[in-house]
Amino acid sequence: MTRLITTFFGVGLLPKAPGTWGSLAAIPVAWLLHGLLGFPGLFLATIAAFLIGWWAIGIETAGKDNHDPSEIVIDEVVGIWIALLPLSYGMWANGQPQWLFPYPGWVTAFIFFRLFDIWKPGPVGWADRKHTPLGVILDDVIAGVMAAFVVMLFAGIYHGLIQ
Repeated sequence: MTRLITTFFGVGLLPKAPGTWGSLAAIPVAWLLHGLLGFPGLFLATIAAFLIGWWAIGIETAGKDNHDPSEIVIDEVVGIWIALLPLSYGMWANGQPQWLFPYPGWVTAFIFFRLFDIWKPGPVGWADRKHTPLGVILDDVIAGVMAAFVVMLFAGIYHGLIQ
């Protein structure tokens, strides 16, 4: 079970760029969660994925030299969902159709999440150097928060809220 969780049902086992595939696979799942349950559902699912992912990562990496194997992508799922939360909240709070998921927002979230996750600036790199199950997931949480701020900034500019 922990292997299914950490690989996001096998997505992390894809041979090339599993983190990117994990992030991409998480987007339609976020769209489904948002469509069915709105922002509260996506928010609660993100918290649940963080907690369950942290637990599963601990089991999968226990006693191994590699603290962050590339097939573990549940951390990318949590990170991209965090990056998508401002988009989900904005649509939910403004009464937009729940099945609408505008592509500029999720493309921005994806690009900046992956950029911060790969580049590992500042606090992302700090968390990544923890070499613990919490560090494995926390660097993606921080990258997701940073990407969420970029999504909010771009949305503010696009919608004329920031002049």
